Amino acid sequence: MNTKSYLTPTKKYKMLISAVHGIYRLVNSTFEFRDMVCRLSRLICQIFNGRYCLILILDSTKKYSIMKCMVSGKKRYVIVDKKKKITSRIEKKIIRTFSALRSSHLLGIPLVSEDIMGVIILKRQQREHPFDSTDQEILMTMAEQAMIGIKNLQLYEEQQKIVMGSMRSLVTLLDSRIPQEYTHSPYFSRLVTALAEEMHCDARQIESLKYASLLHDAGKIDVPLQILTKNTELTPEEYQIIKNHPVRGAQLLKHFEVLKPAIPIIMHHHEKYNGTGYPSRLKKGQIPMGARIMAVADAFEAMVYGRPYRERVNIDNAVKEIKLKSGSQFDPKVVEAFLRIAKKHYKKYLQLAKQKVYNTVSS
Repeated sequence: MNTKSYLTPTKKYKMLISAVHGIYRLVNSTFEFRDMVCRLSRLICQIFNGRYCLILILDSTKKYSIMKCMVSGKKRYVIVDKKKKITSRIEKKIIRTFSALRSSHLLGIPLVSEDIMGVIILKRQQREHPFDSTDQEILMTMAEQAMIGIKNLQLYEEQQKIVMGSMRSLVTLLDSRIPQEYTHSPYFSRLVTALAEEMHCDARQIESLKYASLLHDAGKIDVPLQILTKNTELTPEEYQIIKNHPVRGAQLLKHFEVLKPAIPIIMHHHEKYNGTGYPSRLKKGQIPMGARIMAVADAFEAMVYGRPYRERVNIDNAVKEIKLKSGSQFDPKVVEAFLRIAKKHYKKYLQLAKQKVYNTVSS
């Protein structure tokens, strides 16, 4: 095999700079582990003009992959994020030796951070130049830089699992003092997330909405139970106590560092698009986007899932009500996004509503 580099020193320098810059942008713009691995595969394919790039992430035994992502030169993704035994001879050799493997149009390297965490396999078309030592050096440099991002995201996702577990425990505690018919359905958080994705919110915004969807009614812990469970019209004094729950919720949760981006959503999810809501009478763009999303999802669920103080309506009428209040109570763009995804969620809410009726009758 001809090991002489096909790149001039100038081209080699430009390729290295492009690779490092690409990795830097990738690490600083990706907040989800799976997305990071897929984007890294695509970036490597582009820089090295590869036919395909395969990235494996290993479990602690090094005998199984916990995620595989392969990207072809045509940007087709094949993603397997379940545990699978390592069977490839090439992959096994790289894992066993902790070293790179280069053979004509195939280049494989280990992903190492103290211990081996994965493998990158890159392949070129036969009509392309064979891989040489320059390609190997550049790919190894990219892998070293990428490992910083991959390791950080793995730690971050583990942290998020702990945080979400803590949040769910807190929600369970808050809900324990409120009858089930006054709480949200198990599907509410998924509806909020789906609506945020339809609105093209970024990963951080969606994460904040997940937290807010679980804890937006935390302030009701201070509302007397006789007011919270009242099924007749509230007095002006009682309504004022209820209206204070978003502010109280924000006060209770503001000391949690991880929840700070969710606080504005919790504080303002009862604002109305025309400025007649509470607690601050914000309107239109003054209302945080997450709060505008939450308002639509909250109103829809309250209508179809039901509340003791409000007669449950069927899904078609609930959707009509959301459309009717577009531009007054709700942001029209959020309503449009809701209408695009609503049908996907009809069946689940019908099942939940029926189950709720059954539980009420049987109890």
